[in-house]
Amino acid sequence: MLRRGLLAWVSRVGVLLVLVCCSLSLLYVMTCSPHSEDNLVSHALPRPGLGVGAAGGTGAAQSGPPGREDYQAMLAEREEQHKLHMASLKKQIAQLKEALQERSEQLKGVQDTMERAAGRGQGGQSPGGGALGEGGQGPGADRSHTDLQEFLRSQLGRAEVHQGTRLPNEYAMVPFESFTLQRVYQLEMGLTRHPEEKPVRKDRRDELSEALETALRSLNTPRDGADKGRTTKVYSPSDFIEGIARTEKDKGTLYELTFKGDQRREFRKLVLFRPFGPLMKVKNERVDTANVPINIIVPLSQRADKFRHFMHNFREVCVRQDGRVHLTVVYFGKDQMNEVRSTLENTSREINFKNFSLLQLNEEFSRGRGLDVGARAWKGGNVLLFFCDVDIYFTADFLNTCRLNAQPGKKVFYPVLFSQYNPTLIYGNRDNIPPVEQQLAIKKDTGFWRDFGFGMTCQYRSDFINIGGFDVDIKGWGGEDVHLYRKYLHSNLLVVRSPSRGLFHLWHEKRCADELPPEQYRMCMQSKAMNEASHGQLGMLFFRHEIEAHLRKQKPQRSVAKKT
Repeated sequence: MLRRGLLAWVSRVGVLLVLVCCSLSLLYVMTCSPHSEDNLVSHALPRPGLGVGAAGGTGAAQSGPPGREDYQAMLAEREEQHKLHMASLKKQIAQLKEALQERSEQLKGVQDTMERAAGRGQGGQSPGGGALGEGGQGPGADRSHTDLQEFLRSQLGRAEVHQGTRLPNEYAMVPFESFTLQRVYQLEMGLTRHPEEKPVRKDRRDELSEALETALRSLNTPRDGADKGRTTKVYSPSDFIEGIARTEKDKGTLYELTFKGDQRREFRKLVLFRPFGPLMKVKNERVDTANVPINIIVPLSQRADKFRHFMHNFREVCVRQDGRVHLTVVYFGKDQMNEVRSTLENTSREINFKNFSLLQLNEEFSRGRGLDVGARAWKGGNVLLFFCDVDIYFTADFLNTCRLNAQPGKKVFYPVLFSQYNPTLIYGNRDNIPPVEQQLAIKKDTGFWRDFGFGMTCQYRSDFINIGGFDVDIKGWGGEDVHLYRKYLHSNLLVVRSPSRGLFHLWHEKRCADELPPEQYRMCMQSKAMNEASHGQLGMLFFRHEIEAHLRKQKPQRSVAKKT
């Protein structure tokens, strides 16, 4: 009993001791902990009048909550830090502007240097004997600047800018594209299959826009002494006539842009070159075509009715609109000769046109022979020749393009004409065929760029004679134009090959004579097939029986569907 009472007493004492210990522990915690958050803030914030030691807790202690002055001091310190950062950024911006200005001046020096080198036709040293450069860019010039000059000079020297490169055949020729403000005329049509289109790709639009802007900037920048005594004209995009461009993938892109000049028959022509780097100006020249006549030579045999249609276009374009054209007709044989002579005499009498020649050859028709005789018959000195056929339609703009893209001793022009498809197939039947002028639309369903034809060409008589003329041994149809074209490709003359929006081949039925040699006959038949209609239109004609059978099967099904 005593033992049980002792155990109960001990247990009560133990519980009491535990309660006392817990109470003491709680009292200690409450006594030693901070009384409010203000104490924490007061220790963390710097005090006004205290140094770093105060803020770090190593200086004299100060009791009490932080005041308004404490927060203002913090804000002032942060504001000072931001001001220092802004000053640093402004300094960096100024340094970048200075570097950009320096690079721009270096680029201008490079462009001026390349223009001087292009004017001399060769690279090398400046007139003073020092290294090429601008404003002291001599032996001590920056190495990167010198490397850039060498790169631009090498690209310009390798490209076909000042003279042509000898080529093995017509397949090695890189053709030009022609373009206006709104359209691009292209031989390689790609996915779109349009011979004429607005540039679809943004990079292409930006590229042509940059070339146009660079040309306008150059035209509107005064040239020292070059335009002295002339009224300064401000050029705008509306003065742009047309341009041509081509890219040699290992060298760069060449642009030739033509603008209206100060006078009616004067033009401004700029040559730009992009050597896979900054766009640079190569040439800015004034071209006066007022005194540049064209001798149009047409070989002919029979076909008096076609010649009347040709003269209708000739009277309007060459006589009334242009007025600087001589016509040379080389006629083979005697059949229908009187009709051709009568057409020429009537034209001469009605519109007072005297600038024509009619040459007659009593021999078998040979296109090359006729053109050769017509070119050599001219006795009025060097003249621009346009070799033409009786089924060709051209505009006054084309005649200017002919003058601008041919240069004696330097350039010959081989335009790619737009060839019409058979109007009967295009418009369904003869009753729906519109007048010829309305048919001349450059669309994929109306025709194609005749890139395999080299018969229509503009070249000066001196170049034609020096190159050796046509191979007069070629008889009949085809072959003589390719032979002459290859001669020019093998020479140092620059051959300009581009689609021309003002030159059309009117459709006519083609007959391939049985007496032609096999190679010429094959070429004639290929040309005949391509002249009829597009690939899709020919396919519809070829499969018309299957299409008609399909439509017959569909009729009963549609009748059943209507009844139900």
